[in-house]
Amino acid sequence: MKKKPSLYQHRPTVSALAAMISLALAPSTSSADEYSPASLTHSASDFGTIGLIQMPSARMGDEGALNLGVTNNDDYIHYNVSLQLFPWLETNIRYTQVHDVLYSNSESFSGDTDYTDKSIDVKLRVWQESYYLPEVSLGFQDLGGTGLFDSEFIAASKRVGPFDFTLGVAWGYLGNRGNLLGDKADSTDCGRGSDNQWGTFSVSRMFTGCAAVYGGVEYQTPYAPLRLKLEYDGNNYKSDFPVTQGKASMPVSTPWNIGMVYALSEWADLRLSYERGNTFTAGLTMSTNVAQLKQVWLDEDKPEYQPKADTDDLTPEEWQALTHQIKSVAGYEQVHLYKDGDTITVQGNQTKYRNTREAEERASLLIANTGIKANTYRFVQTTRNLPMSESRINTYAFKRVETRDYPNAKFSDARSVGNPVGIGGEEKASSTKDWTFGLSPKLDQSFGGSEDFYMYAIGVMANASYQLSDHWLVSGSLYGDIENNYDQFKYTVPPDGTTIKRVRTLNRKYYEDRLRIDSLQVNYFDKLSTNIYGQAYAGYLETMFAGVGTEFLYRPYNRNWALGVDMNYVKQRDADTYLGVYKDETNYDNQTGRYYQVQTGVATGHATLYWQPKFWSLLDNTMVKISAGRFLAEDIGVNVDFSKQFDSGVIAGVFATKTDLSAAEFGEGSFNKGFYISIPLDLMTVKPSNSRAAISWLPLQRDGGQMLGRKYSLYSMTDARSPWFTRPPQY
Repeated sequence: MKKKPSLYQHRPTVSALAAMISLALAPSTSSADEYSPASLTHSASDFGTIGLIQMPSARMGDEGALNLGVTNNDDYIHYNVSLQLFPWLETNIRYTQVHDVLYSNSESFSGDTDYTDKSIDVKLRVWQESYYLPEVSLGFQDLGGTGLFDSEFIAASKRVGPFDFTLGVAWGYLGNRGNLLGDKADSTDCGRGSDNQWGTFSVSRMFTGCAAVYGGVEYQTPYAPLRLKLEYDGNNYKSDFPVTQGKASMPVSTPWNIGMVYALSEWADLRLSYERGNTFTAGLTMSTNVAQLKQVWLDEDKPEYQPKADTDDLTPEEWQALTHQIKSVAGYEQVHLYKDGDTITVQGNQTKYRNTREAEERASLLIANTGIKANTYRFVQTTRNLPMSESRINTYAFKRVETRDYPNAKFSDARSVGNPVGIGGEEKASSTKDWTFGLSPKLDQSFGGSEDFYMYAIGVMANASYQLSDHWLVSGSLYGDIENNYDQFKYTVPPDGTTIKRVRTLNRKYYEDRLRIDSLQVNYFDKLSTNIYGQAYAGYLETMFAGVGTEFLYRPYNRNWALGVDMNYVKQRDADTYLGVYKDETNYDNQTGRYYQVQTGVATGHATLYWQPKFWSLLDNTMVKISAGRFLAEDIGVNVDFSKQFDSGVIAGVFATKTDLSAAEFGEGSFNKGFYISIPLDLMTVKPSNSRAAISWLPLQRDGGQMLGRKYSLYSMTDARSPWFTRPPQY
């Protein structure tokens, strides 16, 4: 057990607590009056979910509410991220470090790093509050965890004026007091057990062990920033990890906990509480709502509708000028302009606006203002020169819209969409470029390691591509490392006893060079029929693998589903060279003095179903992706990815992969899983864009269930056929 000074060596007295509360209140002078009473906003518990102090309530936040919190006392420090995924589902990811207990039993391995536990919590609303009945929720804490905090509960909450009362029943950790079921004198946890391997789900443990009734109240004072809490705790703290493993003492002087929440701003809450009659706890919660994020742009003004005199044709210079205007004002790349009788066709890749109607209206205004006579404007959206979708604008209806010829006129009145058809007529002008260049930041991160709680690598990715022809593309990426702390890793290969090949856990070796070729490949893209797209590729396909492959996608226009298949043969890139691949399956690591195996050749691929459910309103704006096949470590199984898109366009997702590897073969974690969030760039910058930035989180990097990181995905490339990634904001 590690010894170090306590963060709070002197327990606060009641007078000291009152003084701290007064100090916290001092900065603000706002208050409510009888004409504008303060509105109660439910706050976070110590564990990060909406609740009382230690105990959860039945309450839910607004859809899209995102909270980042930290809570600290003498025993634990909790870091959490919670997200209200649906109005009826709250999710929470938490890391807990146990003070005075080392990361492992080996002091040389742990250093001064505290024991770190990873937890996932979910809470489901089963009954919404009405005038007479309370809100009722069912929750699972530390779901699939090691058992440090695992618990199940049913809670009911009822609002009465400024008071919000909660009464609940909890099993497991939150119910260890056992006042409803169980021996209160038991010093373990009433036979429930706490020996789960992280990542496993033990249904047989749920709703077993001690059970306790708990309750409390949250009160919104007349002083708007201040809320007060009182709760009866369902836990007796006899089975807490510092007690059972650290041999520390967590005495309970009283089952009553008191606390306060002070709003420092609209987005930050300071939490202070006095728990068990002897422990002071402090926390901070920062909040936003990802569903309500707005676009704020500095963009070119939309052209006014000011047509010139009618003309049958334009000069070559005028056609070329129009092409450049469509590119700069409407955001089209690789533009081609055609005239076929009374139809003007614009073919190109619109990259500026998530709402394609904005781009089409701007381009239509530019065409109309030239005076060129036409009955129809066609806009054929392309990606990699392949047609994806088509919009047709009736010029007579468009004129009526732009001149406000009738009430509530809107651009969609003149617009129709469909599957693209062939382009005829004479090409009048074009604006294309073969070379493209770009720089983008890159962040790799991991949490909860023995070397440091947070490991990171910050760098810049330089991307370049050259369009050899309409179908052939050469592209590459060069990664330059700016700063990382991966040199703190004590080992390159995890000493966990698993025997599968190290297809991902060698990632630490790839950070040893400041500069590396991330990818370098040649691609062939084609549209094989009305609804089938294909690609073939060869080269250095990602950071760790090189090889060849192909992908086919069947994607009917404007449907909520698609089917794809990819097939690849790859070899693992040699981390000690820039362009080499491993020749020997078994290699020796000088750093650890051990042998390890790599992948010197594997056939890998998957059949994938993409589905946006429409049959149930509770699953609106969601995507399910199911991939079945063979993974890089030669294991066979299924990857399931579920994501939710909020009205702002922010996407939050979770994935899990289960293969034919046993839990022992896979190693710690039992199976592969992770989370991610994808944010439209136009929410973070002052320029419109339909690109995205993604942040992913893996609780543990393992070798089982790993897929090839292909640079191009046909599903994202064909997004215009049924927008998901480029769907316009819904507010």
